Amino acid sequence: MGTFTKQEVIEKAEEHNVKFIRLQFTNMFGALKNIAITVDELPRALEGQISFDSSVIEGFVGRLESDILLSPDPSSFVIFPWRPREGAVARLTCDVLNPDGTPFGACSRSNLKKNLAVAEQMGFQLQVGAEIEFFLFQTEEAGKPTVTTHDQAGYCDLTPVDMGENARRDMVLTLQEMGFDVSSSHHEIAPGQHEIFLKDDDALAMADSITTFKFVVRTIAQRHGLHATFMPKPVATVNGSGLHLQLSLWQNDKNVFYQQSAKDGLSKVARQFIAGLIDHAGALTAVANPLINSYKRISANDLAPVLAGWSQINRSAMIRVPAWRGADTRVILRSPDPASNPYLVMSSTLQSGLDGIKRKLSLPEPLSEDIPSWEIKNIIRKMGLPRNLESALKTLATDDVVMQALGKHIHGRYLDSKEIECENFQNHVHQWELDEYLRNY
Repeated sequence: MGTFTKQEVIEKAEEHNVKFIRLQFTNMFGALKNIAITVDELPRALEGQISFDSSVIEGFVGRLESDILLSPDPSSFVIFPWRPREGAVARLTCDVLNPDGTPFGACSRSNLKKNLAVAEQMGFQLQVGAEIEFFLFQTEEAGKPTVTTHDQAGYCDLTPVDMGENARRDMVLTLQEMGFDVSSSHHEIAPGQHEIFLKDDDALAMADSITTFKFVVRTIAQRHGLHATFMPKPVATVNGSGLHLQLSLWQNDKNVFYQQSAKDGLSKVARQFIAGLIDHAGALTAVANPLINSYKRISANDLAPVLAGWSQINRSAMIRVPAWRGADTRVILRSPDPASNPYLVMSSTLQSGLDGIKRKLSLPEPLSEDIPSWEIKNIIRKMGLPRNLESALKTLATDDVVMQALGKHIHGRYLDSKEIECENFQNHVHQWELDEYLRNY
């Protein structure tokens, strides 16, 4: 991405004949929103003078909305490559502020900045890479998405079996044209499922990238007559989609997760950080797996990250520590799904890990690499992640560290909204109930 000043943004917009600017921001639940302005309004926008009401950030309209302002980040300026060059469209990623210039309580981007500043005070910078999975489905004539996949391919298959290869290639090329550093892409295990891997970047830039990534992927899929979904478990009979975050802490350009003299190459800081993630696993799950559907993905099977533990190979663990060492030493948090808000996931993850460092938590033994699949259910009873959103929310409500990471405003509104979501689901009669009970009772 660029590192433009406000004046350079104005000059680039003029140079490339930009006519419209999308001021993009993320609501509390990770949904990308935008206000489109004409290029004539760009100078005013760059001074943070575009206002609207708070309901769009908090995800619902209540009786107490407040005026808030958009504050664009000039370094996020990019022109959409799929739009016409004449009358081009660009975007700016924004923070959300109160009228007095302070961060708005529900702005998740500002929230991540606050948590990164806490890490900076401890001397740490968080680097994150992201493996992002999604499905491509066919659409009906009217454009309504189905759950019919466009192929029956499997892990790393090629064309002609992988019929999504052309769409995925266009996604990667578009992302690269927008300044993304894409490491790799491939077909995933389930039919119609794909993964694109974004190389490590600082946490704020990566959260911005993940948010824009989902928008770009869905846009390019639509141009191929397909629907891209980041729903965690759209098809009951196949694997769901994850958002695997590759985490490392740095200090003075050195990866502090690595210690050459340690038996396994993992430093004391790394071990304490992992212990913090495990200690706060329940509350983290409420943020990283935010939908009722999320818990259909993290259920007992050979590949789902269902256990609050760590391992080098066992993929039932929420945390995997690959064999790479030196500057490549990292911790992979496998439990998040792509429906989550990446800003809040990184805030909660960072503070949970830092809490492990502050309290000098001891790392439990790694999970056995050869747990039989029939034994997983017994282990889940002892150390499993929450089985549903309601259970995860109860843990989130009492976890002071994650509450502080989110801030009182987001923590309270998030719990209220998700509890309503659980209640609505509970009050709905589902097709499974009709199929199971209607004839027999």
